[in-house]
Amino acid sequence: MTKNNADRDTLRALADEGNELALDRLADLADQREDLQELSDLLDEGCLRAGQLLTVRAVNRGDLLELQRLSDAGYGEAGNELNRLLAR
Repeated sequence: MTKNNADRDTLRALADEGNELALDRLADLADQREDLQELSDLLDEGCLRAGQLLTVRAVNRGDLLELQRLSDAGYGEAGNELNRLLAR
């Protein structure tokens, strides 16, 4: 097992035990790998950092539907960004 996998596995174990910082770190690692599916899965687990990272990507693309999806998934800032873009 590589060191990166071991670190990721350790972070996952910590996140599964309720450690929010480990969950945030998993989101950062997924973002670095551009793994949007993992970011979405982390958001579903309640990781606000994943919501933040996905929102930034959606805003940069001007993806209004994705912002609505993120807002519906519980990341309120995505709704704020959606409203801001619609108000332009």
